[in-house]
Amino acid sequence: MEKTNKKILEEIIRVDHAGERGAIKIYEGQLLALKTFKQNASLKRKIEEMKEHEREHYEYFDKEIKKRNIKPTKLLPLWDLFGVGLGFGTTLLGKKAAMLCTASVEEVIQEHYANQLTQLEEDEINLKKKISKFREEEIMHKDIAYDEGATKQGPYLLLDKIIKTGSRIAIKISEKI
Repeated sequence: MEKTNKKILEEIIRVDHAGERGAIKIYEGQLLALKTFKQNASLKRKIEEMKEHEREHYEYFDKEIKKRNIKPTKLLPLWDLFGVGLGFGTTLLGKKAAMLCTASVEEVIQEHYANQLTQLEEDEINLKKKISKFREEEIMHKDIAYDEGATKQGPYLLLDKIIKTGSRIAIKISEKI
């Protein structure tokens, strides 16, 4: 049984902790827009449900950070601002943009989690199980977003590329800092 490299393990837990917190903040931004400017009770309920999954994911990684004595990314406050701003801004653009935000982020995360699963050795069986479960829930969120109108047609293609690029940059930075 091989042992997962400590540095890789720390990066995985640090970035997943930051990413799940970021997802909560995106949903909080979306909900803020839905409560103040855009009234859509059905969408609000769906976002609240997805946010609860993200909260479960975040709480797991928060416990892992503490248990394993790993320093969280120093950029959490910045990611919080970006997350709320992204969620709020895309929701102000309309339901399609809000749902594309969710779909775009989740597409990056499902790929990110798949890569992590290949890096983790068998000694981290519980972590692998959790990441696998969370990945399935992120795929479900992506599917909900497309069912609710997310699209990459026309100007939304540019928005998709911007969100995905920003997400990938945040991942790379959060692994290291």
